[in-house]
Amino acid sequence: MASVATYLNFPGNTEEVFNFYKTVFKGEFAGNGIMRFRDVPPSDHMPPLSEEEKDMVMHVSLIITGGHLLMGTDAPGSMGFKVIQGNNVYINLMPDTREETRRLFNALSEGGTIEQELQDMFWGDYYGSCRDRFGIQWMFACAEKA
Repeated sequence: MASVATYLNFPGNTEEVFNFYKTVFKGEFAGNGIMRFRDVPPSDHMPPLSEEEKDMVMHVSLIITGGHLLMGTDAPGSMGFKVIQGNNVYINLMPDTREETRRLFNALSEGGTIEQELQDMFWGDYYGSCRDRFGIQWMFACAEKA
């Protein structure tokens, strides 16, 4: 079945970020867990990596709210990556209950920045937004009525 995932690139702290998200969403990493760059078979197309870079996260997946797949990687500069945190990605969570919406909002906004407090909106949702302590932007929209 077709699906959609959100993929996040980090400058070397993907493992920390995803371990935090794992506790928030009370889940386990999908597939084989955390894959490291050292797990990549040697190739002429891949530059040599330092021992530190070999331990970086090549890929990790975590199923979060509603079965959405959140994926991530470290982006080593030696491979031509330059991570720039911007304002172009939000992950929109749509929990079934206000209670779960508040739990997720509080956990993800802790140590971050609340952009809009959770509140009833004119379109009918219980809505809020925040930027977590890692710079990722989250929106929350719950249709459950008070």
